[in-house]
This record gives sequence, C-alpha cells and structure tokens, in this order.
Amino acid sequence: QVRLVESGGGLVQAGGSLRLSCIASGNIFSRSTMRWYRQAPGKQREFVARISIGDRTNYADSVKGRFTISRDNAKNTVYLQMNGLKPEDTDVYYCSLLGGVDNYWGQGTQVTVSS
Repeated sequence: QVRLVESGGGLVQAGGSLRLSCIASGNIFSRSTMRWYRQAPGKQREFVARISIGDRTNYADSVKGRFTISRDNAKNTVYLQMNGLKPEDTDVYYCSLLGGVDNYWGQGTQVTVSS
C-alpha cells in the first residue's frame, strides 16, 4: 500500500511563490510517474504537471513557464515549485502516484492566492 502526504500549501499574495512537497511511502516511487492535480470546490480535478520515471515533464498550459515539477527518488518526494502565482491558482493541490495499473492520491494541500 502506498500513502502520499502533501505539504507546503498556504496563503500567498499574487506574484508570490510556494513549493509543494509530496512524500510517498513504500518502495515503488522511483518506478512511478508522479503527477500534480488541483481541484476547486464543485469542479473537476484538473491536471497540473507530470514527471516520468526518466524525468520527462509535462505541464498544463495554464501553468507552463511558472510551475516546475521535480523529484528526488532518494527521498521518495516530488515537488511543485510555483512562481508567479495568480488568484486563479487557488485550489486544493493533490499529488498522484501512478504505479502500473494503480493510481494513488494524497489528501491534498490548500493553496490560496490573494489579489
């Protein structure tokens, strides 16, 4: 069983930065694609960024150039560096571990950007 725990969310002014972290239990992290999603109340969960086993990255158009996803396999941790934050980035951010046919989710961390 894999458990994911996100941290690093908070309240920040527009233009500011936050770095989210997600640490995974178990021993499949280094063999798994890691993703960040976000979700506002009453809306569908939205893809933010993905990093593959070989460190290839993909981003949603809305965050490209502002957010950076990275991973540290030695620490079983994936990061999301968020710069140039906008009020529309306000959401609960979730990390996801895609291991084979299984998809695991964390509990989420709230990011609030004030204007």
